[in-house]
Amino acid sequence: MPYASVSRWLSCFLYPLGCYGLIPAYFGNLEIIGRENIPSSGPILLAPTHRSRWDALIIPYTAGRWKTGRDLHYMVSANEIKGVQGWFIRRMGGFPVDPSRPGLSTFRESVKLLSAGKALVIFPEGNIFREPTVQPLKAGIGRIALQAELQREVPESVKLIPISIHYSQTYPHWGTDVKVTVGSAIDTTNYNLKAIKKSAETLNDDLEQALRTLYETSRLETSFSLS
Repeated sequence: MPYASVSRWLSCFLYPLGCYGLIPAYFGNLEIIGRENIPSSGPILLAPTHRSRWDALIIPYTAGRWKTGRDLHYMVSANEIKGVQGWFIRRMGGFPVDPSRPGLSTFRESVKLLSAGKALVIFPEGNIFREPTVQPLKAGIGRIALQAELQREVPESVKLIPISIHYSQTYPHWGTDVKVTVGSAIDTTNYNLKAIKKSAETLNDDLEQALRTLYETSRLETSFSLS
């Protein structure tokens, strides 16, 4: 089994448990804005802000099979894919990356998934940050998206989807409010694939700016204050 495949029987058990049980029971007000910005088909790279370990469950609640009809695949820090937890992560579409030294195999797996029309989740800030601002993005995300566009096997182009996640508490606990805002897609066809290195840098900058704008606007508009 390819390590980024999704187990159908396991997803049919875990998605309803999380989406209709754990997430609504644990959190207070849960607001999702802009879910219609997630394409129903074609290659998409979901790029959320990263403020808590809960993000790994909030994203499937927002964009997973039981909400959009799409399986999600995840680039996950290698130290998270161990033991029983690692067994579940791999069978729910996760594959490892060393954040300090991303390997070629991780890059290739990401490109393979996107070029085949899959939905891939990468937290572009790299790690969890408690600061209420978007941190500089990791350099490789733009290169992954553009390389996948070059190797695309499906009619639809590769699109990046910025997503901001806000919690009413810096360290989310029971009853914490959550607001998720899905931004407009960034289409890779708007970038010059003949100068992929420079275009990747530009795409990274554009994604970072989109995330910053989305995150700040969402924070100002939200009905709760971050602690």
